[in-house]
Amino acid sequence: MVNPAALLTFKKKWEEFSGRHPKFVSFLGVLKGRGVDTGSIIDIKVTLPNGEMFQSNLKLTEEDVEAIKSLAGMGK
Repeated sequence: MVNPAALLTFKKKWEEFSGRHPKFVSFLGVLKGRGVDTGSIIDIKVTLPNGEMFQSNLKLTEEDVEAIKSLAGMGK
């Protein structure tokens, strides 16, 4: 069961994040429009303020794509 208060908090935090990072939100919009398919690779790299870097990637399965579509549908 989804907690309505948690959803409202998430919505507020997402709006704040979107305001601070509009280019990233536009990037997500392009991906949503193009769609991600099974076999797509998501590559993530994080650089900490001290210069230390972490990187990982994953190849999407059919189940991953369905989960992403389900999460994207929550924003409608």
